[in-house]
Amino acid sequence: MNLKNLAIFREVMRTGSVSQAARNLNRTQPALSAGLKALEDELGISLFERRNRRLVPVPEAHYLMSEATDILSRLQTAEQNMRSIRDFEKGVLRIVAMPGPSAFLLPKVISEFTGEREDIRVTLTTRSSPQVHKMVATQSFDLGIADISGTDHEDDLLNGGTMKGNCLCAVHRDDDLSKSEVITTSDLSSKPMGVLQPEHFTYQKTVEAFNATNTELNIRFDAQYFLPLLNFIEAGQACAIVDPLSAESYRMYTRDNDLIRFIPFMPKIPLTYACLTPAYRPMSAIAKAFMSMWNDEVQRIISYFECR
Repeated sequence: MNLKNLAIFREVMRTGSVSQAARNLNRTQPALSAGLKALEDELGISLFERRNRRLVPVPEAHYLMSEATDILSRLQTAEQNMRSIRDFEKGVLRIVAMPGPSAFLLPKVISEFTGEREDIRVTLTTRSSPQVHKMVATQSFDLGIADISGTDHEDDLLNGGTMKGNCLCAVHRDDDLSKSEVITTSDLSSKPMGVLQPEHFTYQKTVEAFNATNTELNIRFDAQYFLPLLNFIEAGQACAIVDPLSAESYRMYTRDNDLIRFIPFMPKIPLTYACLTPAYRPMSAIAKAFMSMWNDEVQRIISYFECR
């Protein structure tokens, strides 16, 4: 059924006049008459009786009017929703992310992105980086945020690209090392350290760095994620090698009343952050827009700590 002709029919039924309907639709009267005739031909039924140059709707026309109103109303709603989606004002965004940025940094970026767009619904799930990779592969999330340093990955999941940064050394602000521009393995030799657990890439690279310089790595605390280690550093019980996003999350949480300083570490321990997207499902416009905003924020953070 031709929707334009259906709209003509509805307007004629609503106004009771072809001439008035033509004025309302900014069309010529012959064009509307042709549209009505085409609709009748398509349906194989006469919708009006012509009496004294007037159109009188038959009973079937009243039934069609009810259906036409419903159809055109749904179409109008769909058009409005699609415009809202196009303008990032409506939609659903499903994100699964590693713990470091999930507590403070990622919610901040989500909040800035949604702003006054009250019709955007966001689901944020926190998992370890390997779990993020697996969950995005199920095609049930729009975006996965993970550390893929030292891991094998499927390139077709990395549609959002990768960003590279370097680990930082986290020390208590009253530690003499807090005034250093760079902290080395020699500076940390025999000092109590907090590290990630042995299966993590950062732990392995930290051990390699200390071994390469014949310095002592004195492990006092180990944890599955970076953020818990910061509590031991605040207490003055350890130093730690941490990632930039966890460092930024801490700075946000403490609002510059922080007890920890984050200083470049040598030798460099690189990290690779990735935005993972489903391999077999195209990204929505909202997901693409948010991913761009997130990547810009991560790059800003990496540059901030490298330029200090």
